[in-house]
Amino acid sequence: MAQFAVRSLLLSLLLVSPALASPGIAKLNSSSPLFGIEFPPFNTAVAVTGCDSKLAAAEAAVGEQKQPASPSPSLKLHMNRRTTSAGGTRKESLLDLANKDAVRIETMHRRAARSGGDRTPGSSSPRRALSERMVATVESGVAVGSGEYLMDVYVGTPPRRFRMIMDTGSDLNWLQCAPCLDCFEQLGPVFDPAASSSYRNVTCGDQRCGLVAPPPEAAPRACRRPGEDSCPYYYWYGDQSNTTGDLALESFTVNLTAPGASRRVDGVVFGCGHWNRGLFHGAAGLLGLGRGPLSFASQLRAVYGHTFSYCLVEHGSDVASKVVFGEDDALSLAAAHPQLNYTAFAPASSPADTFYYVKLKGVLVGGELLNISSDTWDVGSEGGSGGTIIDSGTTLSYFVEPAYQVIRQAFIDRMSRSYPLVPDFPVLSPCYNVSGVERPEVPELSLLFADGAVWDFPAENYFIRLEDGIMCLAVLGTPRTGMSIIGNFQQQNFHVVYDLHNNRLGFAPRRCAEV
Repeated sequence: MAQFAVRSLLLSLLLVSPALASPGIAKLNSSSPLFGIEFPPFNTAVAVTGCDSKLAAAEAAVGEQKQPASPSPSLKLHMNRRTTSAGGTRKESLLDLANKDAVRIETMHRRAARSGGDRTPGSSSPRRALSERMVATVESGVAVGSGEYLMDVYVGTPPRRFRMIMDTGSDLNWLQCAPCLDCFEQLGPVFDPAASSSYRNVTCGDQRCGLVAPPPEAAPRACRRPGEDSCPYYYWYGDQSNTTGDLALESFTVNLTAPGASRRVDGVVFGCGHWNRGLFHGAAGLLGLGRGPLSFASQLRAVYGHTFSYCLVEHGSDVASKVVFGEDDALSLAAAHPQLNYTAFAPASSPADTFYYVKLKGVLVGGELLNISSDTWDVGSEGGSGGTIIDSGTTLSYFVEPAYQVIRQAFIDRMSRSYPLVPDFPVLSPCYNVSGVERPEVPELSLLFADGAVWDFPAENYFIRLEDGIMCLAVLGTPRTGMSIIGNFQQQNFHVVYDLHNNRLGFAPRRCAEV
């Protein structure tokens, strides 16, 4: 089974090549001087805009039980897609990327086995709300080399740009930090705390220190001077992927779309990593968007409220799109659009509070509901097994056995016989020879949720058009004890909304490069 799991992931990142975009498949039935931050014209300094005092006041009110005095704001950030690295052969890149995805899924299964529990100290409701919208952009990067999407974030005082992996499947925000005692190679310099006037360590006596695990060799954590000693942390992603360093507070500079200049958000908790290992492929660190209290999304609820959304550009695209923290005006205007759908998140008592679980009821192929037992989609009572999550860091979509075999066979049975089946193609199946066919016709694929919501996907979101006229189903299987995952390939060109206030996931088709 272990060998099968590894093989099932070997091509999970084939789609990272621009050649893998599939525009030709039909279904049957800014000028800113700092890239990543959209500064208003003639902006001269982020620290003299008048908003910092509001944000500082919001941070000072951590324990207050207040309702927002004004509509929730929005934060918009740049995001770039990581694709194949510039160096090395395609085979080497595929093996490297497949290994990373395999480690990721293994880690997610291990995390899901832990108790969810409420780890958030104090209230999780917004402490204050500002009227500005804050926004970030999303692009498809071509120089770094992996399957995730990247966000440009400006950190410290003065603000410096860092490219961080956007990950809805983890919580901790972290950067590689000087002195870098054991670090992976990244593009650009690492973050230097000594060069930032706003950096300060979280002390070991701070209650936030209890939200992270100490390094293994430091357990149990020694805290001799609670008000002075730093808080060491250890955060793992897999057998060889982890970050270790000091938990700290720093200013993150962001753009506000309301009239005025860019602002900074003070006191963001992040990990300053001095020992970092793993397959992070040139990124500066990771920006966690999971449900846990330390994630970027959770920490900024005081500023933007309980909603964030993103719109993922096509794999291989070099055009920017946006991640929005807060209510998105463009989507709100389309609220009456018949293609805007919502489905409820699974209850907050899910075994892993990091992940965004949804309640899947069934899968439709060619408009027909497949014969898959309903208990296939259930979360295991012992925790760590079953259930379905939506994840920005996993590339393809995965369905547990035996659901995957039923889905795979359904496409084989319904596919036109004019497309010869390609036998023994590595990992992906089924695959077809569609040489000379500009727009191959494929059966429709839809997900049916327990509350009746239906997510219909365009063909290019579940079939990959490869070179040599081969086209493959971009869906793989996981063991019966695993979880099903809606990956980022199926999410491309959808505006995906995480509405935590109403406990629901929204999705609407959009051309993300035009957002």
